Amino acid sequence: CGTPWISVQRKLLWVPDMVINEFMGKNSAPFAPYSYLAYDGMVYDAQPVRVVSSCRLDIYLFPFDIQNCSLSYNSYLHVTEVSVKPRSRRNVGILVQKVFQEKSVKNLPAAAYLSSPQVTVKRRATLYVVNILIPSCFLVTVDLFSFMLPPKKVDRSLFKMTLILGYTVFLLMMNDLLPITGDVIPLLNVFLSLCLGLMVASLLETILITNLICGSAHYSPVPRWIRVLVLHILGRLVRLPPKPRDKKDTVFRNPAVPGRRPDQGWDFTQANPTCELWSLGRDLQAVRLQVEQQLTGSRSTEEWIQVGLIIDRLLFIVYILFLTVSFITIIIIWVNSYNNL
Repeated sequence: CGTPWISVQRKLLWVPDMVINEFMGKNSAPFAPYSYLAYDGMVYDAQPVRVVSSCRLDIYLFPFDIQNCSLSYNSYLHVTEVSVKPRSRRNVGILVQKVFQEKSVKNLPAAAYLSSPQVTVKRRATLYVVNILIPSCFLVTVDLFSFMLPPKKVDRSLFKMTLILGYTVFLLMMNDLLPITGDVIPLLNVFLSLCLGLMVASLLETILITNLICGSAHYSPVPRWIRVLVLHILGRLVRLPPKPRDKKDTVFRNPAVPGRRPDQGWDFTQANPTCELWSLGRDLQAVRLQVEQQLTGSRSTEEWIQVGLIIDRLLFIVYILFLTVSFITIIIIWVNSYNNL
């Protein structure tokens, strides 16, 4: 009669049992009561299936990861090979997209007969970049600029404790967006942990510097190994070399000037006015040294303060290197994920 195919009720035809091995739940797709019978005897059974399946995920590059999942078909009653041909690549893709609500379909093979089609899905990383990565980078950058505050005049600890508290609350709020399953720790979790660790290390370093500035006058002299390792090696590495010692003024006595012997005081009856001036100059020098010691502090105090400043500069450089490497790594991974579309 010239009709290429007709629709027949599905219950009037023999339909083989088809199962998906990765099926994890009940099929909730609407039931299609009709099948299509072609003029040459070929039967097209277009039965929609909503698949909730399991897939092994590699979340190391989260949220820039790409997952490859497979769906294997077979029949329990028939041992012969079962071939499956998706009628529409787009329809199957929509089903996969509904299952992976936070992912988009990248590739779905449209080969004619496949018993184990491969489905490649890619996560939409913009949500995680905007909500997690960018705020974390901003907070760490603010903590980095806090090193520019002079430790001798400004108390950094209050600012840093407030920043750590805010970052901790932020991580608790964003905890639901992070993956909770997987064989490996995601690179994003490592980045967030390092950011929090650097903030805590910065706070501890601030406490150490404050302690050295305020209480170093009561400390014992700097040990030799600290002086060599921190002041001479690390100090030159971070461009804070030790300060040169001030040359002390030395007064030599003129032997031609009469005066006292080492075991006697001055005999002003035998001394001329030059000896009196020499004695007065020595007393003035002693007063000046005492005043300088009170104003500038002892040598030990200066060395302890220099140790704290060198540690502060070293942590500042580590902060800069960490942020630089992190930004470059994130940009490279993000660009590669887009190139693999």
